[in-house]
Amino acid sequence: MATKLNRKALDHARALVKKGKVERDIRDDWSEHAPSTDDENSFIDKHGFEEFSKWHLGIDREESEGTKGSVSFPFGDFRKVHRCAVISLESRAAQYDHDDIRKAAKDLLDEIDSG
Repeated sequence: MATKLNRKALDHARALVKKGKVERDIRDDWSEHAPSTDDENSFIDKHGFEEFSKWHLGIDREESEGTKGSVSFPFGDFRKVHRCAVISLESRAAQYDHDDIRKAAKDLLDEIDSG
């Protein structure tokens, strides 16, 4: 399995949660709250791919570096961590046996819910 936990992204997410930059939405909201392709492209143009990758808990070193295919499991909208995104990615990570990502998402959700 090539997709692994992106530790820089996890650190970024935790820092955002500590600062209170969290959208406490419900599970099924992510499909409406997720950034569009245009939003993603605009963010990459403004901030670079390295910053874009910090918004994804999954990273695949076997994919071409600096491409959207090399990151997965987004958790926010480039401003805040979305609770609904973390719930969604935890479920998807479990479904595809990405245990390190699933555990990180569960821990992040616990941090969100305790704050």
